[in-house]
Formats: sequence, structure tokens, C-alpha cells
Amino acid sequence: MCTGRGCLATLAGVPSLFRRKPTDLVEESVTPVTTDEASASAQSRGHTPSKKDLGLTTPKRPAAGRRPAAPARPLTKEEAREQRRAARAESTAEFRREGGPRDRGPERLLARNVVDSRRTVGTWFFGGALIVLLGSNQAMPPIVRLLSNLLWGALALGVVIDSVLIARKIKKLVRERYPTSTERLGSLYFYAIMRSITFRKMRAPAPRVNIGDKI
Repeated sequence: MCTGRGCLATLAGVPSLFRRKPTDLVEESVTPVTTDEASASAQSRGHTPSKKDLGLTTPKRPAAGRRPAAPARPLTKEEAREQRRAARAESTAEFRREGGPRDRGPERLLARNVVDSRRTVGTWFFGGALIVLLGSNQAMPPIVRLLSNLLWGALALGVVIDSVLIARKIKKLVRERYPTSTERLGSLYFYAIMRSITFRKMRAPAPRVNIGDKI
């Protein structure tokens, strides 16, 4: 051991390690964290980077070429009338082409084809009825009135016979092609007979078969 002044001199030359304040030790133990390091630490904890973090931007739609929406102006009376007329024409054409709810089903299509594939007496019924109406006038000679009554009877008999033949054919084809059909045959017969007394060009839906085609 050294004593005296020599020992004090030796101690004076040793760095004053044990004389440092506690605050100096805390400052050295704290390491400053930069922004990049903080971002990397956040990403390592399951952070999903956004487009902005990845440097991606959502492209904007080009404003050039866009037409501003013009304000809707009220229709004039002529334009509204024309619009209604066009809507009615389109509805009529669709009904003429597709028919209505009562025309749905394969059995109804079969009944229409049976009627449309033949010449029916019923198509002459209304024309003959007009002739009978005119010929039955009391101002007409007796012979004209007699012929008118005979024509009326012949038309009625022809419609009855034609309707029976149409119903029999429909019944046969429906039982052959649709044995499990739930369509009522009586309703199907009436549907076909009403079509048979309508002029061919006025039938709806429009005929899909020609006269003489095999059904």
C-alpha cells in the first residue's frame, strides 16, 4: 500500500469512474430510436402496410371527356302521347308474339298447333253471322230469309262438328305426349275452340305452324 503524497497522486490520476452521477448512467443506457426503426418495429408486430406506406397511389379517373348530367326536362304533350303510343305498340307486339298467362304451358301450345294446322269452319263463323243478320231482315224477300237461316244452321253445325274433331285430337295427343299432365281437358277444349273461331291473322300468340303441317 502507498501512503502519503505518492498515494494521493496515484489516486488523482485514476479516472473518476465511481464519482459519476446516476443521471449520467441513465442517459447512456437510453438509446435514441429513429423513425425508420420505429416503423420497422411496428411492421414486425403484424402491421399491414397501406398503399401509402408502399408508395402506391390509387389512379384517379380522368375528368376529361365526362359529360355533365343534363337536367331532365319535362315532356311536352306530344312527346308524352308518342311515348304512350310506343309503349302500347310494344306491349301489343309482345302479346301477339308471346301471349298472356293463359297461353302458358306445353299443353296450350299443343292445342294451338292443332288448331293452326287445319282450316276451321269457325273462321267463317262471324262473316257468315253478319250475312245471316242482314239476310234475316224483314225487308228481304222470303227466299233470302230462308237461305240466311239455312246458312246459319250450316255454320252452327259445322262449328259443332269441327269442335268435336279438334277436341278428340287434342285429347289423344295430350294423353300420348303428356300422360302426367294436370291440365283440365275441358278447359283445354274451350281454349282451342275459341281459337278456332278467330281469324288466323288475329290469333294471339301468332301461329307457329302452317296449315297442313303434321302435329
